[in-house]
Amino acid sequence: MNTLDLLISAQRLRDLVFSKLAAPGFAAFGRNSRVLLPTRLSGAENISIGDGVLIGAGSWLIVPEQRTPGPNIVIHDRVRMNTTSISAVSRVEIEEEVAIARGCYISDHSHGFDDPDVSIRYQPIARVAPVLIRRGAWLGQNCVVLPGVTIGRGSVIGANSVVREDVPDRTVAAGVPARVIRELP
Repeated sequence: MNTLDLLISAQRLRDLVFSKLAAPGFAAFGRNSRVLLPTRLSGAENISIGDGVLIGAGSWLIVPEQRTPGPNIVIHDRVRMNTTSISAVSRVEIEEEVAIARGCYISDHSHGFDDPDVSIRYQPIARVAPVLIRRGAWLGQNCVVLPGVTIGRGSVIGANSVVREDVPDRTVAAGVPARVIRELP
């Protein structure tokens, strides 16, 4: 075993230990799930993680406030995400075996911007609507999923897309805003 192999093993052990120690702080935390460091967590008691989930380094899972009873972020079994940001005040649900590429942002709410005398950052949360990403979907790099969207089973979202409307099962959607460009067999 060379030095690099030893360092990688140490890193994996660190992430395993963190995941085991952090698990009781979540609403649920499934078997063989891992949170790779560094990851930002806020409101973990309102986040449910299924079995075999991998939350990649650099991800953010946050529940800034609760508008509905939790858990507010629900990640089902065998989901893989990498450098993903998920923010929920109502509900973001990601079903089994969803793959989320680097840099994706998923939120069930947005900032208000009605008061011109207040910085947007300090305006109240507006437009709250649940998000559902169905089983086996794949979200390409840097995509954004906005409040109220359902992405269908086995669908593909193209890289750099902004999803504002529902995407049917077994389709490919891409663009800004994302539009269905193809049906899958």
